[in-house]
Amino acid sequence: MTRTKTRTTAALCAALVGSALLAGCGSGGDERPDATPSSSGVPHGYVEGAEEQAEQQSRLVLADAGSGAVHVLDLITGEVTKLKRGAKARALHTDGRFAYLDTPDGTRVLDSGSWTVDHGDHVHYYRADIREVGTIEGTAPEHVHADQALTAFSPAEGATRLFDREKLEGGSVGRARTLDSAATGPVVPYAEHLVMAGAGADRDRVRVLDREGAEVASLDEPCAEVRGEAVTRRGVVLGCADGALLVREEKGKFSAEKIAYEGAVDARDRATGFRHRAGSATLVSPSGEDAVWVLDVTDRSWTRIETGPLAAANTAGEGADLLALGKDGALTAWDIDSGKQTARKKLLAGRATDSATIEVDTGRAYVNDPGARKVYEIDYNDRLRLARTFPLSLTPTHMVETGR
Repeated sequence: MTRTKTRTTAALCAALVGSALLAGCGSGGDERPDATPSSSGVPHGYVEGAEEQAEQQSRLVLADAGSGAVHVLDLITGEVTKLKRGAKARALHTDGRFAYLDTPDGTRVLDSGSWTVDHGDHVHYYRADIREVGTIEGTAPEHVHADQALTAFSPAEGATRLFDREKLEGGSVGRARTLDSAATGPVVPYAEHLVMAGAGADRDRVRVLDREGAEVASLDEPCAEVRGEAVTRRGVVLGCADGALLVREEKGKFSAEKIAYEGAVDARDRATGFRHRAGSATLVSPSGEDAVWVLDVTDRSWTRIETGPLAAANTAGEGADLLALGKDGALTAWDIDSGKQTARKKLLAGRATDSATIEVDTGRAYVNDPGARKVYEIDYNDRLRLARTFPLSLTPTHMVETGR
């Protein structure tokens, strides 16, 4: 096993930007957000039709690529909600609340009924009924990102479509707005603006647009061959040919900072798609077929760990191990600082497929096993202890976690 680590000399301090900044929020602290009614008599954080909870309401949306079955597994109660069978899902995306299933009939939109609203200094956790929203026709999205106002559908090639978040929350798809400029990379709602990569005559330039699609800034630092993106509390991270680009907003001003690889990295070993725990600033990405890049956004550093043939990877964030699912079906934990293996468990009934997924929240990790028709809950803080096993009546080809 080899391990390389690089650090940039950029300042390590960055403004913490919440994923949703809503007007009317108090100081929060340790007080329950709904403890004090507003002057109108409506409790702070009230959402019509939803129940506020004291903890995150995690749910797994599971889709069977063979039968078209879709189930939602409530990780709080252990209950499974079976939805109507539809066209077979080819891919599954989430924005933390809604699930978007890419099918031959269009993109099927499902409200999982669980989500988190982050006010920066405190958060609200909600649960509501699970329901179908509708189907979006047209080209399937390669990237889906959302904030409190908009959901952006970016295809692999072509124009991004913007959907009204309030309409989705109300139970309808609504009419999409199409951005004039086609992009080869994602469009990410961030800080009440849109970060657009890979668009226009200069495909390496990253632009910032307002809500209507008008350009308000063109960032000086380029990002060539954009592959992979993530939204963190530190800003938007884009994968580039020479490393990653961190786009931040502070007091209405947008800036970009390159977190470069140390030396040249072959195209096949570049980071290609980031995974992370919601709220974390530590990202992971496959590097070739048998290694993982770990990007510490706070520390501005890359770490490459050779894991062996890889099916999926994720991490809970700062101080936590890297979790890597091997092609052989074994789950392995790696200490990121030392690059040493700390635990290993043969988990899957057979070999892992290309649709293998590791979802991570603040205390547990979840791994789908299509061959055994199961989902495993792993305590990653206890040497990969198997905490719960969820037998299923569908093949969990695709899996995403909501409630984040």
